[in-house]
Amino acid sequence: MSLLIYGTITSIILALYAMGFSLTYGISGLANFAHGALYILTGYSIWSFINHLGLPYYLSAPLSVVIIGLFGFVIYWVLLLRVRGVPLAELIVTFAAGVAILELLMWKGFYGIQYSLPLFVKGGVRIGGVAVDYQRLFVAGTGLFLVVLLYLFVHHTKIGLAFRGMAQNERTALSVGIESDWIGSLSLAFGSALASVAAVVVLPLGIMESAIGYEVLIYALAVAIVGGLESTSGMIAGSFIIGFGQVAAARYIGPKWMIIVPLTAIVFVLAIRPSGLFGQFKELEERI
Repeated sequence: MSLLIYGTITSIILALYAMGFSLTYGISGLANFAHGALYILTGYSIWSFINHLGLPYYLSAPLSVVIIGLFGFVIYWVLLLRVRGVPLAELIVTFAAGVAILELLMWKGFYGIQYSLPLFVKGGVRIGGVAVDYQRLFVAGTGLFLVVLLYLFVHHTKIGLAFRGMAQNERTALSVGIESDWIGSLSLAFGSALASVAAVVVLPLGIMESAIGYEVLIYALAVAIVGGLESTSGMIAGSFIIGFGQVAAARYIGPKWMIIVPLTAIVFVLAIRPSGLFGQFKELEERI
């Protein structure tokens, strides 16, 4: 029973990690390698608002989400605009930005047990004889809520429909007046904001360290690659495959093996199905 409960919660956490990364890539084809850095930057932003400015938690969290979303928007127009359409250059630029953020946080001394966020909900409950704290249930509920919210946003709002149009056929979208750079910048802003929301609900479960940013990037990449970079259903499936694999590895082999699971999953899937379990295979002429 514990494997089922904690496997499900871990899988939802991984989906939260990957949601923003997959959204940005699925819409604009941009792999945001600063994703993990923006995640941990959210945590330090909230901590600074609470401890230096004296803002309450319920104001610090949404304010940080908005700031990180705007930061993603600025990254597109300042760093990515000139290299747009060159995938390797986009990857290098976003990765360099992420490393710069994480190293700056370490240089400023943002590490240690004193950097932690308060729980949204204290206490816990027993489910099927398994003790589960309320914060983890809150994380699971938030993940499910965001999946539903994203579906409604993409299918029933003007911006969401523009996102879908750009994702399905960029040339057709351009022909009907959808501006590519604005959609790209908005997709990066929304993806960054989703990374920030994930940080808001997940970071209270432990202490904050800059290195967590690299781990979050690895998890987001693993989930997206395993499920398929442009597939929402694949992202969900990938998160559950890796999530249950991690919990099983921690239980039967040892906790230190948890990080090996996503790396192994990446290698295995790329070897047998490079497009991911739910991704579309490219035609041969597109690969050459």
